[in-house]
Amino acid sequence: MSRHTTFRYCLDPTVEQSDMLSRHAGAARFAFNQSLDFVKTALAQRKTRPAHPVPWTRFDLIKTFNTWKKTEAAGRVFTVDAAGIAEVQVTGLAWRGQVSQQVFEEAAVDCGRALAAFSDSRTGKHAGKPVGFPRFKAKAKTVPAFRIRNKPAKTGRASTRVGDQGCARSVTLPGFGAIRVREDTRRLRRMLTKGRARILYVTVAYRVRRWWISLTVEASDLHTSHHHRPRNHGDDGGWVGIDRGLTAFAVAANADGTEVARINTAPKPLAAGLDRQRRLAKSVSRKQRGSHNHQQAVAQLARHHHRVANIRRHFAHQVANQLVKTHDRLVVEDLHVAGMLGNRRLARAISDVGWADFARLLVYKQAWHGGAVTVADRWFPSSKRCSACGSLNQRLALTDRVFVCGCGFRADRDHNAAVNLALWPTIEQDFSRSPDPKQEAGLPMSADGKALTEPLWVSVKPSW
Repeated sequence: MSRHTTFRYCLDPTVEQSDMLSRHAGAARFAFNQSLDFVKTALAQRKTRPAHPVPWTRFDLIKTFNTWKKTEAAGRVFTVDAAGIAEVQVTGLAWRGQVSQQVFEEAAVDCGRALAAFSDSRTGKHAGKPVGFPRFKAKAKTVPAFRIRNKPAKTGRASTRVGDQGCARSVTLPGFGAIRVREDTRRLRRMLTKGRARILYVTVAYRVRRWWISLTVEASDLHTSHHHRPRNHGDDGGWVGIDRGLTAFAVAANADGTEVARINTAPKPLAAGLDRQRRLAKSVSRKQRGSHNHQQAVAQLARHHHRVANIRRHFAHQVANQLVKTHDRLVVEDLHVAGMLGNRRLARAISDVGWADFARLLVYKQAWHGGAVTVADRWFPSSKRCSACGSLNQRLALTDRVFVCGCGFRADRDHNAAVNLALWPTIEQDFSRSPDPKQEAGLPMSADGKALTEPLWVSVKPSW
């Protein structure tokens, strides 16, 4: 079984290579807009001619663009001889030979994916928020980026190579040659040399005034020494519940009440750099739009946001690795983060911790190590339920940091929630109910069909 991962490096190109990268990014944006124009033109003609074909899939868009780029509509030159007779010379896209052919094809693929997402959203196949019809990419509002597949050359050698021509910190792209990178590429080079990884494609993007390259790699599974030991058949224990919060970033506990991890020292980079962010944002507002000083101020603000995101992402990776390497069975709750951001008092703090991204990291990292991650129901009352007797404390407020039950049980709020999450795989059937037409209409119903004043817990698909 193989896994997919990505290695990202910061490029250090020469002036000529930087111009080529900009040219390829502009070609990708042009191909996307032209492919979308094909679709809109065909839809307009279909109003008068219903049988007119519309290039909707990525294969149709690639074929249509490759045919169009050599025609007169893509480019032509008028030549006049000494007698004054003008002739039309069809050139097509005169600059198409200056960029890689794959840039055009991958841009058409992106347009096809956007159209497919729009179709799935209209038919109800797309989960999440509704997706609108694709729009043209503006040069000033679009991140310059392009994608190239790692196609083998005629000699059988890979077109994309890492650490080639005696330069360890370099990436070789077709048509560019060796481009130096700022980070160490030793880990990826070892995987490629031993045959444990294969580069699928690379994505180059320009952010915060720097060129970044992301290499998507199909790698082999981790070594067996990094896998969790397989459990015996019928062993349903060993679950560890993880409660995410603001006071404590994560609290992990077993079903027997043993606390195995507590992460209190979250960096909170957004709150720490809020004063600098306000100062940089005010500096941007004071500059004349379109001036060189305005561009520099925008770049400084973008670098600040980039640094904040990197700090948050690095901390989430560290905590996820710590939990995944020490526990083979994890339980997390399905938090409706998008809905929680509607609370204006907690929105900034919730955004600063990155709950959804942390859960995403846990899922795929645990799969790499051969473990399991279970998602508890969104409406499971992990904080209000007593982990000792199972009763609910409906009066528990957000300000109550200690859970107190009538049976005499007393524990930290986050610890109690983590224990309840660890018990979720064994009590799941007590809280999950099959969907009911009356329930779908918004009426909470009991098992005998009577209306209830309190909602039941219905299994839903995780939002992250």
